[in-house]
Amino acid sequence: MESKDKFFQKKSTLNCRGKILSLDIPLVMGILNVTPDSFYPGSRLSSVEEVVQRAEAMLRDGADILDIGGYSSRPGAVDISETEELERLIPAIEAIIQAFPDAIISVDTFRARVAEATIAAGASIINDIGGGTLDEAMFDTVARLQVPYILMHMRGTPQNMNSLAAYEDVVLEVIDELQLQVDKLKKLGVNDIILDPGFGFAKTMEQNFVLMSRLEELRIMELPLLVGVSRKSMTYKLLGIDQSEALAGTIALNTIALGKGADILRVHDVKETKQTIQLYTKTTH
Repeated sequence: MESKDKFFQKKSTLNCRGKILSLDIPLVMGILNVTPDSFYPGSRLSSVEEVVQRAEAMLRDGADILDIGGYSSRPGAVDISETEELERLIPAIEAIIQAFPDAIISVDTFRARVAEATIAAGASIINDIGGGTLDEAMFDTVARLQVPYILMHMRGTPQNMNSLAAYEDVVLEVIDELQLQVDKLKKLGVNDIILDPGFGFAKTMEQNFVLMSRLEELRIMELPLLVGVSRKSMTYKLLGIDQSEALAGTIALNTIALGKGADILRVHDVKETKQTIQLYTKTTH
């Protein structure tokens, strides 16, 4: 029993290549997309200069982590090569690190080779939408690199995930499928694992809301929890509005997520999310 408790002991810090991030207060992860086709047009950045400017604004607004992606994972997104993904990511990461040496950068990729190259370029965290299912080398690579790993739940690929949203109980099945991957990571010696239930990935709108309403059930895994619902369709389609109007809905869902145990909020709007956390923690800490 003692070893089991130790195995599932929830970590309160993340070791980002020697920089320690505390999870005592929920963290904000700002989204930087160096892609021409990300689902939210306001997050698309087309040059290194734009990336650095957006990174500066997010850091000024209080971002704890910058999450940079070079491969759009929206439903039906175009598949691009590893080479193209790296050509988008490496210059952006190097420019951010040169401008802001203390910045903690997460890389949104499901490819082991991209993970390795971006960590070498200065990134500190790997954020894998595939949760190790899209590249069999990913877990071994993360274990060797010894960086925090965000394990997201998804079925299939961004191209076919919408056809795989069949669940008898979406929450229990997400937990079971994540736990299988957590066990593999633990056996390989990965120390910092963050769970992401994958809102919008192989889940219908109704399933997304069931997942949100029962999010606290993921606490059974005793691992830090990341929630990414920023300006997603579960917000704006339900409300019958445009993505550009979805900030208030995003804040509402993020506040619910905080109450259910979210440790990291992945968002497009850093300043407003930081304010939300400040108000939330004032009433709970």
